[in-house]
Amino acid sequence: MGEVFEFLQKGGVVMVPIALGSVIALAIFLERIWSLQQGRVIPGGLVDAVVGLAGSGELKTARDECLRSNTPVGRLLLGVLDMRGVGRDDMRGHVEELGKREVARMERYIEAMGTIASVEPLLGLLGTVIGMIQVFQQVVLTARQGAVDPGQLANGIWQALITTAAGLSVAIIAFVGYRYLLSRSARHALVMEEGVTRLVDVLAPPARTGNGIDA
Repeated sequence: MGEVFEFLQKGGVVMVPIALGSVIALAIFLERIWSLQQGRVIPGGLVDAVVGLAGSGELKTARDECLRSNTPVGRLLLGVLDMRGVGRDDMRGHVEELGKREVARMERYIEAMGTIASVEPLLGLLGTVIGMIQVFQQVVLTARQGAVDPGQLANGIWQALITTAAGLSVAIIAFVGYRYLLSRSARHALVMEEGVTRLVDVLAPPARTGNGIDA
């Protein structure tokens, strides 16, 4: 552990925000993974139960099921139930607005993780540039006093490159986590949309044209 700390310390002061960014990205990833569990977003059997109750006319019981779940899909289904009696288009428009809010909740903090993935390489580059400036300053001072030691120059350069390596490492991991969380949220949103559409079809069936095709 001491060797790792010493290695990171050689990267200079820029290693502090790089390390801080990695900690924040990890915290966001773990929190979102926990929040976006299947059971916390779309509990198994909830959509089928609510659609079945609504189809049987047991709207109050269906509302109670939604309220009890207190999940994103439950809140969307509740929004549909509360709009019963209005036109299909109005119902879908209302639910679309509710859906945007729920998706925004599911994607909370995820963009911050994407920002970290974008900023970390820049911080690494900044650290390297600062380190290289210091190295060449030392080279100038050494040259005035005599011959330049190639070993000292090489040692200063590899230390300066530590921040670039650290920044890129954090950025790659953070970006992969960022894309994974977005894809997980998108999958949940698609399943929620399908469930809400089923309930809308029960409460406000699509009108049929003369040839039997849904309008």
